[in-house]
Amino acid sequence: MKKSELPEKICPVCHRPFTWRKKWEKNWQEVKYCSKRCAGKRHSLKSSH
Repeated sequence: MKKSELPEKICPVCHRPFTWRKKWEKNWQEVKYCSKRCAGKRHSLKSSH
């Protein structure tokens, strides 16, 4: 599969697109954040709204 054909999602924290990675092959449906950094920031994001 070409890189341009990989599935893509938008990170709810930084609002940047991120593409499928081999390490997410088995749990792509559950992946929500582009990185551990954004996953860690999700708590502060919710409290600011």
